[in-house]
Amino acid sequence: MSVSLVLRSGLVAAGIVAGSLFLTPAPLEAGENPVYTGFLSNLAVNGYDPVAYFLEGRPVEGKADYTLDYMGAEWRFASAENREAFRQDPERYAPQYGGYCAWAVAQGSTAKGDPMNWRIVNGKLYLNYNADIQTRWERDISGNIQSADQNWPRIIE
Repeated sequence: MSVSLVLRSGLVAAGIVAGSLFLTPAPLEAGENPVYTGFLSNLAVNGYDPVAYFLEGRPVEGKADYTLDYMGAEWRFASAENREAFRQDPERYAPQYGGYCAWAVAQGSTAKGDPMNWRIVNGKLYLNYNADIQTRWERDISGNIQSADQNWPRIIE
């Protein structure tokens, strides 16, 4: 077998592994509503304050001084007030689909949600994988939300 064929085979295998990681970045347990935290972290929303999206209209990094454990993940907040607001009503502030990409969930799979690619729709926070994916999601927000809402329970079962 030639060196180039071996290298190409290795690259194909690496691509398959990377592609499967994109689609299912974390194991999902039946009956749980998982929160995306990444591979090497236990931080929800990549450490960004979910309450700040609603109060400040932008992503704000949370601080290690203001944390809360919720659904098996560590959530960070920019202030004690934001942490308390989340503690009182986490379903109001937590991103939909556990912070996984809303477009991916609409397609029947999972991918990481990026805290920089977000939108609040009807009082709910949605994250997307990146700007290109968010553009796709925004072409039919209501249809994608409807599909994702239907897919979400099946994805986590």
